[in-house]
Amino acid sequence: MARLVYTTGPGPKKKPEPDAKPLPGRIVAKLRIERAGRGGKTVTVIDGLPEDAPFLAALASELKRACGSGGSVRAGAIELQGDVRERVRALLAGKGFGVKG
Repeated sequence: MARLVYTTGPGPKKKPEPDAKPLPGRIVAKLRIERAGRGGKTVTVIDGLPEDAPFLAALASELKRACGSGGSVRAGAIELQGDVRERVRALLAGKGFGVKG
Protein backbone atom coordinates (compact mmCIF):
# COMPACT_ATOMS: atom_id res chain seq x y z
CA MET A 1 0.00 0.00 0.00
CA ALA A 2 1.39 3.38 -1.03
CA ARG A 3 1.73 6.15 1.50
CA LEU A 4 0.44 9.62 0.53
CA VAL A 5 3.34 12.05 0.49
CA TYR A 6 1.96 15.12 -1.25
CA THR A 7 -1.46 16.37 -2.25
CA THR A 8 -2.88 19.59 -3.63
CA GLY A 9 -6.32 19.00 -2.13
CA PRO A 10 -7.73 20.89 0.83
CA GLY A 11 -6.07 20.20 4.14
CA PRO A 12 -7.68 19.16 7.39
CA LYS A 13 -10.18 21.54 8.90
CA LYS A 14 -8.87 23.65 11.74
CA LYS A 15 -10.67 23.70 15.04
CA PRO A 16 -12.24 27.09 15.78
CA GLU A 17 -10.37 29.00 18.45
CA PRO A 18 -12.35 29.54 21.65
CA ASP A 19 -13.61 33.06 22.20
CA ALA A 20 -11.20 34.91 24.44
CA LYS A 21 -12.88 36.52 27.43
CA PRO A 22 -11.99 40.18 27.88
CA LEU A 23 -9.84 40.98 30.89
CA PRO A 24 -11.48 43.03 33.64
CA GLY A 25 -10.73 46.75 33.65
CA ARG A 26 -9.40 46.77 37.20
CA ILE A 27 -7.09 43.93 38.27
CA VAL A 28 -6.08 43.69 41.92
CA ALA A 29 -3.24 41.24 42.61
CA LYS A 30 -2.67 39.85 46.10
CA LEU A 31 0.94 39.13 47.10
CA ARG A 32 2.00 36.73 49.83
CA ILE A 33 4.94 34.50 50.69
CA GLU A 34 4.65 30.83 51.62
CA ARG A 35 7.06 28.38 53.20
CA ALA A 36 4.74 25.62 54.39
CA GLY A 37 5.00 22.34 52.50
CA ARG A 38 7.94 23.51 50.41
CA GLY A 39 10.87 22.13 52.37
CA GLY A 40 11.63 25.51 53.98
CA LYS A 41 11.96 27.29 50.62
CA THR A 42 10.32 30.70 50.27
CA VAL A 43 7.85 31.22 47.43
CA THR A 44 6.13 34.45 46.41
CA VAL A 45 2.51 33.82 45.38
CA ILE A 46 0.57 36.32 43.21
CA ASP A 47 -3.14 35.58 43.53
CA GLY A 48 -6.39 37.29 42.54
CA LEU A 49 -5.54 37.44 38.83
CA PRO A 50 -8.01 36.67 36.01
CA GLU A 51 -8.48 32.95 35.24
CA ASP A 52 -7.12 33.34 31.68
CA ALA A 53 -4.39 30.79 30.90
CA PRO A 54 -2.61 32.75 28.10
CA PHE A 55 -2.66 35.94 30.19
CA LEU A 56 -1.25 34.14 33.25
CA ALA A 57 1.44 32.38 31.23
CA ALA A 58 2.59 35.62 29.59
CA LEU A 59 2.58 37.53 32.90
CA ALA A 60 4.46 34.72 34.69
CA SER A 61 7.10 34.66 31.97
CA GLU A 62 7.57 38.43 32.19
CA LEU A 63 7.79 38.39 36.00
CA LYS A 64 10.27 35.49 36.05
CA ARG A 65 12.49 37.27 33.54
CA ALA A 66 12.35 40.57 35.43
CA CYS A 67 13.01 38.97 38.84
CA GLY A 68 15.65 36.54 37.60
CA SER A 69 13.97 33.59 39.27
CA GLY A 70 12.04 30.47 38.39
CA GLY A 71 8.37 29.92 38.91
CA SER A 72 5.15 28.49 37.55
CA VAL A 73 1.42 29.04 37.12
CA ARG A 74 -0.67 26.86 39.44
CA ALA A 75 -4.40 26.96 40.23
CA GLY A 76 -4.96 30.48 38.91
CA ALA A 77 -1.96 31.92 40.77
CA ILE A 78 1.63 32.65 39.82
CA GLU A 79 4.36 31.24 42.06
CA LEU A 80 7.87 32.71 41.94
CA GLN A 81 10.88 31.28 43.74
CA GLY A 82 12.22 33.42 46.57
CA ASP A 83 10.92 36.53 48.32
CA VAL A 84 10.59 38.95 45.40
CA ARG A 85 7.51 40.85 46.61
CA GLU A 86 9.05 44.32 46.25
CA ARG A 87 10.13 43.75 42.64
CA VAL A 88 6.77 42.20 41.74
CA ARG A 89 4.87 45.04 43.45
CA ALA A 90 6.77 47.63 41.40
CA LEU A 91 6.31 45.72 38.12
CA LEU A 92 2.58 45.15 38.62
CA ALA A 93 2.00 48.76 39.67
CA GLY A 94 3.84 49.88 36.55
CA LYS A 95 1.43 47.80 34.45
CA GLY A 96 -1.54 49.55 36.10
CA PHE A 97 -2.61 46.70 38.41
CA GLY A 98 -3.70 47.28 41.98
CA VAL A 99 -1.49 45.43 44.48
CA LYS A 100 -2.38 44.27 47.99
CA GLY A 101 -0.08 42.59 50.46
